[in-house]
Amino acid sequence: MVTNSPNKKIPVCEPTLDDSDLKNIVDVFNSGWVSGNGPCVKELEEMFCSFVGTKYAVAVNTGTAAVHLMLLSVGLEAGDEVIVPTFTMAGSIFPLIYSGIKPIFIDSDVQSWCMDTELIERSITPRTKAIMAVHIYGFPCDMKRICEIAEKYNLIVLEDAAEALGSVFEGQKCGSFGAASAFSLYANKVVTSGEGGLILTDDYEVAMRAQKLRNLSFPTVGERRYYHDEIGFNYRLSNLLAALGLSQMRKVEKLVQNRIRNLSTYRSLLGHLDAIHFQPVSSHLTNSAWMVGVRIDRLPEEVTEIRRHLDENGVETRPFFQPMHSQPAISDASQFLGKFPVAERLAATGFYLPSSSHLSQDDLKTTSCHLIEALSLTKSK
Repeated sequence: MVTNSPNKKIPVCEPTLDDSDLKNIVDVFNSGWVSGNGPCVKELEEMFCSFVGTKYAVAVNTGTAAVHLMLLSVGLEAGDEVIVPTFTMAGSIFPLIYSGIKPIFIDSDVQSWCMDTELIERSITPRTKAIMAVHIYGFPCDMKRICEIAEKYNLIVLEDAAEALGSVFEGQKCGSFGAASAFSLYANKVVTSGEGGLILTDDYEVAMRAQKLRNLSFPTVGERRYYHDEIGFNYRLSNLLAALGLSQMRKVEKLVQNRIRNLSTYRSLLGHLDAIHFQPVSSHLTNSAWMVGVRIDRLPEEVTEIRRHLDENGVETRPFFQPMHSQPAISDASQFLGKFPVAERLAATGFYLPSSSHLSQDDLKTTSCHLIEALSLTKSK
């Protein structure tokens, strides 16, 4: 039983659910243990550690909460600066603002769409404490270069791996490089619990702090008392949602491979067209292709027409991220060094193609045919 959209559109992304997911949820429902810190939460944490290759995992109720606790658990404080890409979504950046940390934005690499590592060193100041890599749409950042820079300047390396479950850089899973990483289990992610996230780390102290902070800073050892020695957060993941995430993790290899298959098929059908640009293929990494994104060599208004044509023919798309440096909500809390032409062009001319793990070959071919048709209706630059 695959969950399909009730309408005739090919959705841009929806969860791949089957009877095993439902059974796991029903079993937990019948057990009566639906709140946080249940056995499914603990098993989900263990499975993430095993899959990604870290010692500890702490499950929370959203990916944004995971980023927030990751920042606090590694010791970052108000007034610190963290280097981040501008081409990402709000869940990467808002937690910095919550914490009084200043994001220092970096433009994108023109090929990978991840942060341009050549721009990092010029943005480091005496207040810079960390670099947070964001693996855009599943494509791994250049973690070798990021770690080299961090070591040179004594900076913390963090990973927002929300979109990169199953991605690999030089033989190592994304989410296992830095002091800590954050994952998302939102509905459109490769593995979902509906809502949820995890902090992963090899550092026992970081894990223990994240555990404490997610539960209103109750004591983590000894008798639980209504005693709080610092401000904590109500970020627990319910056992009921963890049941879905756990069932999904049992199929993670297949779910990841199906996303990679989507990208491979799209490239075979569309890669010959000069107007369409994908993230690159490289022998030293695996892109788990959370979303298959394309950048189109057309004027922004023509890209809008292409997306409209796809929509009229039953193919749902989604525009790329709007760069964070352009967001009014954080204009007073961030620092903009230079310009961001690559990120701005990506936002103006890029969008996602349907990327669900259960798409059929016919879905992929139909999408590709309509995109080729739409390109023929717009003039070349």
